[in-house]
Amino acid sequence: MTPAELAGALMPHLVAAPILLPLGTAALMLILGARRRSLSAVINVLSCTLGVVVSILLVYWVQHVGRPQAVGVYLPGNWPVPYGIVLVVDRLSAMMLLLVSVLGLASVLYAIPRWERAGARFHPLLQLQLMGLAGAFITADLFNLFVFFEIMLTASYGLLLHAPSKARVRSGLHYIAINLMASSLILIGVAILYGVTGSLNLADMALVVPEIADADRGLLHAGAAILALAFLVKAAAWPLNFWMVPAYSRAAAPAAALFAILTKLGAYAVLRVWTLLFPGDAGVSALFGGPVLVAIGLATLTFGAVGVIATQHLGRIVAFCTIISSGTLLAAMGFGDPAVTGGALYYILGSTLAISAFFLLAELIDRARDVEEQLEYLAPADSDDIYAYLLGPAPRRDLNLDDDEQAVIGLPIPAAMAFMGLAFAVCGLTIAGLPPFSGFVGKVVMLSALLNPTGFGMQARVSPAAWGLLALLLGSGFLVIIGLSRAGVRYFLAPTGRALPRLRLIETAPIAALLILVGVLVWQADAVLRFVNRAAIDLHQPDHYIAAVISSVPKPPPATPGHAP
Repeated sequence: MTPAELAGALMPHLVAAPILLPLGTAALMLILGARRRSLSAVINVLSCTLGVVVSILLVYWVQHVGRPQAVGVYLPGNWPVPYGIVLVVDRLSAMMLLLVSVLGLASVLYAIPRWERAGARFHPLLQLQLMGLAGAFITADLFNLFVFFEIMLTASYGLLLHAPSKARVRSGLHYIAINLMASSLILIGVAILYGVTGSLNLADMALVVPEIADADRGLLHAGAAILALAFLVKAAAWPLNFWMVPAYSRAAAPAAALFAILTKLGAYAVLRVWTLLFPGDAGVSALFGGPVLVAIGLATLTFGAVGVIATQHLGRIVAFCTIISSGTLLAAMGFGDPAVTGGALYYILGSTLAISAFFLLAELIDRARDVEEQLEYLAPADSDDIYAYLLGPAPRRDLNLDDDEQAVIGLPIPAAMAFMGLAFAVCGLTIAGLPPFSGFVGKVVMLSALLNPTGFGMQARVSPAAWGLLALLLGSGFLVIIGLSRAGVRYFLAPTGRALPRLRLIETAPIAALLILVGVLVWQADAVLRFVNRAAIDLHQPDHYIAAVISSVPKPPPATPGHAP
């Protein structure tokens, strides 16, 4: 059997695997209990690895096997559309599933040496969060989107409060309060849209929206606006993102690394619902709210760029970079042009990987600095013992000479510092969008589409909003470079007498792997761009998606023995 035939045979069941796999893993680890932590860690790593494999198979199927529609539909309850639960995988959702599974594996690997023991139930919570994320990306109806959002958020509450401290609990309570409010708005928006359309299935609603009476169209728009407001809260859109920087910057490093994709989930929900219910051919409701999305995205991008330059705390800098990434996607998709959206999707891939690696790297840097500051107040004997355990030889009091009384100027850079410095540079350059990294490629694609508005939904001339996004893409990159250069000088160049850190391989490997994937995006830029551009076209022209869902029929019941089928 060829790989294509194998993928085709497994496809109907693989659609549900990203939900069932973490659900079963979390249940198994809860049965094992908290005392079998090592076994839970092994199971978690194996499950996350299998999740990566499943996601790769789904990406392969939608790209090579599932043509011409490239949409996989699964009916878990075997009920006809639109009455039952429907799971759908297309190019965009498969891409996001792969991104989630990669970040989940990196987070659990980084957590094993240290963070898993800092609190209870880390491994089940991480698996439940992966389940909620996967379900939200592949569900095809609004109510189940709310359900998976709540599963994801409930798990994120526990992960955010993992290894609790006073600052972490304070920011966590703000995070919980604002997300509970947003969840209430989702229910209100869903209820209004259900009352207007009579359905919760997105494909079925897409068929109903153009036929809605003019008297009910205002209610339709109001429900969509309330729903979008809730999703924008979760996407950390300005001015609804005051909770985000304190929460993400104070979360445990592996939790923050996985949180890097939570804001993208909010933007994904807006993009999916908006392109299905209000595409360019939706009549008077075509591209409803597009200019508002552009304005909110530009404001979010501005806020994130100013935040990067206004703070010197490394964790907060990375959190503001997350806002920049989210704002870029929101602004780009508001234009309703597949070319701009495709460039934004490519940019999001690289920036999310880099931000996730950056959260892990920031914890390593802060840990080394915290230990060094503590050692300055210890007696020499205690200093030697603690430093040997955590970082290595004790620091010299003479900052200009080494143990052999030789000048330190011109000596080779130790491997640990070289790794952290190189990783810091790659993360910063990718997020800022400088060559030769993926952020630069994504920005070039977006700018090219903005300056040549010949695509779907664009006018013949360059709009003021396009010029504004162009200026902010360039300006935000410049500010990110300034902010990160200042931080790099402070952390790597200014302290000439700083003791050298010791890094664990299992902690550095996830960071290195994420940054290698950033390099792969550049190496395979042509193939990835073809994929994301096709995903963007499918989004803005959702006929294949709608037809695949509507035409799905339940499987016939198995034949009873002794009776004809």
